[in-house]
Amino acid sequence: MSDNDLLYAKQGNAAWITINRETRRNAISAEAITLFSQALTRAQKDEDVRVVCITGAGDKVFCSGADLMTGIGTGEEEEAKVFKAYADLLIQIYRFEKPTVAKINGHCLAGGTGFMLACDIVLARDNVIFGTPEVNVGLFPMMIGALIFKNVLRKKAMEMMLLGEKLTAQQALEMGMLTQICTGDVLEQKTMEILDALAAKSPIGLKLGKQALNSIENLSFEDSVHLLSKKLEEVSKTEDAREGITAFLEKRAPKFTGK
Repeated sequence: MSDNDLLYAKQGNAAWITINRETRRNAISAEAITLFSQALTRAQKDEDVRVVCITGAGDKVFCSGADLMTGIGTGEEEEAKVFKAYADLLIQIYRFEKPTVAKINGHCLAGGTGFMLACDIVLARDNVIFGTPEVNVGLFPMMIGALIFKNVLRKKAMEMMLLGEKLTAQQALEMGMLTQICTGDVLEQKTMEILDALAAKSPIGLKLGKQALNSIENLSFEDSVHLLSKKLEEVSKTEDAREGITAFLEKRAPKFTGK
């Protein structure tokens, strides 16, 4: 394992995190999980980064899940560490304060589904395959099940996880797992358009918005509305909010600074 197995690059105000294990079908290992978490922390601390895009190297597989050659069957103690690290990484992506986009340029299976569903926006090539085949090798999609249930109706989620069958991009879209699908020649362009659009928004506004929505997940409707009212008051006091309203009135593009 080397740092080259997970690439980090900046392009404008976007940070790109690429699983770079093409010869291993971009399978994720314990070391890659650590590098992934470190890359997210790096992007979080960099004020120039306003959006993060997660993808896989090549055009065949986005991520095939856990590397069964290195992650499972290595002893109970080591397995427990890997499972917890993967769970922590999913939480880190899901709770990330900056917008996250998954560019699904190849098949997305097993644990790769977790990375995808933890992101805010998911763009996929129209001919890639999705699925949770863990049951076919005597396992079960445990941690990613929590994210599947946040995106997919229960019956379809159970069918997907219990049967372990392959799904088309159209099926995944209809189930609520994807934001949109497009042909391979359009995927790159559409991804860049969305990254640019997100980077142009107020960083502080998006951060406070994501924090607010995360904080109401387990609250009642009444408590949620009251909490969001307070959060709106908070975001309305930012410099970006004042700039945005002023720019609107002056009929010009706003210049957001993240303050």
